[in-house]
Amino acid sequence: IKKINKKNKFKKLNKRKDKKMKKGILYVVATPIGNLEDITYRAINILKSVDIIAAEDTRHTLKLLNHYEISKHLISYHRHNEEIKSGELIKELKEGKDIALVSDAGTPGICDPGEVVIRKCIEEKIKVVPVPGACAFVNALISSGLNTDTFLFLGFLPLNKKNRKQKLEQIKESTQTTIIYEAPHKLQSTLKDLEEFVSDRNVVLARELTKIHEEFIRGNIKEIIEKSKDVKGEMIILIEGKPEITLEEKQQEFKNMSLEEHFSFYEQQGFDKKDIIKKIAKDRGVPKNEIYMYFMN
Repeated sequence: IKKINKKNKFKKLNKRKDKKMKKGILYVVATPIGNLEDITYRAINILKSVDIIAAEDTRHTLKLLNHYEISKHLISYHRHNEEIKSGELIKELKEGKDIALVSDAGTPGICDPGEVVIRKCIEEKIKVVPVPGACAFVNALISSGLNTDTFLFLGFLPLNKKNRKQKLEQIKESTQTTIIYEAPHKLQSTLKDLEEFVSDRNVVLARELTKIHEEFIRGNIKEIIEKSKDVKGEMIILIEGKPEITLEEKQQEFKNMSLEEHFSFYEQQGFDKKDIIKKIAKDRGVPKNEIYMYFMN
């Protein structure tokens, strides 16, 4: 009997040890971008079952939780405290607590906080589980009428003039549908910046998706500027890709440039010198060493 009791006691200690050593799970939960009904059953169940919800704005998330009668401990996790709070979340996860990460709307990590703590979880071998749902730019794209085979998502354009120009050059040269986000008060200035680069290509402005005033404004950039002077709400701008040209047309276009102009063309897109030399050689159909020697002299 003593041996059996000792064995059972040993098993209990091991179970407690295993439980203590078990790490929690970080659930990356997509939430509605406007309409509160746009949330999955799975997301609701996870929000109900986790120990902690890390929210971009706790007041905003509380409205969603109250709507679905969910009561949980909330932790603020936003852009300005991401580095500090991610450490706190990792500590809680290591202690075995499950955490749901949510942003104000849509999918965390897509132009919203989340990337830092997710990366740290991976480094610490903590399980990260995505819980799919709403994503604003995806819904804008599928309803735009523009090409959806391939696309370029740039989020918000940089404020820095040099970096901003590089992104605008990237949009100009991209043959893919380009998607960017913009705040209402900056919309007109961004559209005017785009006007210089996208010529008469089709542009779609998607605003207030899934909300009462949802709207898609279509036209070329000049028409969009005129039609959107008084619009408000969350904005997504989609730009038709540049028409593709044949290899022969492309090579001729580059041959009409000086080597300095050709170099500047790629430099503005953010490529380094080594990659630029490779690209110029390929574009012109000449040996790489020939281009290298030209710029080394």
